This record gives sequence, C-alpha cells and structure tokens, in this order.
Amino acid sequence: MSYIANTDIETRLGAERYVQLTDDSGSGAANTDVVDEARQGAEGEVDSYLARRYAVPIDLSANSELTPLLMTVTLNLVEYRLHGRRPPVPADVLAKRDAAIGWLREVALGVIELPSATSLSSNPATGFRAATTGDVRVMSREELADY
Repeated sequence: MSYIANTDIETRLGAERYVQLTDDSGSGAANTDVVDEARQGAEGEVDSYLARRYAVPIDLSANSELTPLLMTVTLNLVEYRLHGRRPPVPADVLAKRDAAIGWLREVALGVIELPSATSLSSNPATGFRAATTGDVRVMSREELADY
C-alpha cells in the first residue's frame, strides 16, 4: 500500500522540476523508474519508523484521516531524495526533510500518537514489553552497598 503516487510527487514539484530531477538521459521526460525508487525508498523509511509502534503499512482506506499527514511526510522525504540526486539540496527542502524525520522519531518513541479515529493495530513483531507497577523503590543500590 502506497502513501503517495507519482502524480502527487509531480504536483508537489511542478512538471518542469519533476522532469529536471529525474531525467538522467536528457530525453525531456521524467524517468518513472527514478521516481518509483525515490517514492518506495521514502515509504520504506516512513514505515521503518512507524513499525516501532504500528503494523505497517498503515491502511489508509480504514484510516483516511491519516492520508494527508502521511502523504506530506512521505512527500517531504521524496522531495529530498530527488533533490539529493542534483545537489545542492535547497535549504527549505532540507528543513522539511529534517522536520519529517524529527516527527517520525517522536512517533517511534511514543511521544506522538497518530491521530486516528479508529484504533491502529500495533506491530505484532515488536513482541511483549515488560512493565512494572507499584510503589517507587525504597532502597537503592547505593544504600545497600554497605550490607
């Protein structure tokens, strides 16, 4: 399942820039293999962070409210990947990529929850996590060192 399509990338970049960043042969047409590679790499990168907490890929048909959010994050990463093929990367593109990675890290750490109307499935590959409950420790390791 894809978070974006190649047409979304073309819309983000504009037709002229889309061709400039992907046409390696000088044919005047976008190379869809290059676009596919950048898109799939960005989606994989997004999923690598989301997989720490959720089953991926996120089903956007069941969680349509996440579509614009995941689309924007993925487009920011694709835009960076395509500009990285023709350095230098513009500062605004780099800033958007850094913001996307920062947001993804916070989602992976559980600081940010994906805003879904329905409960998202957790990633079954993460296994069980231990948790403790009860009072705070009364004696520390340092206090017991003399015994």
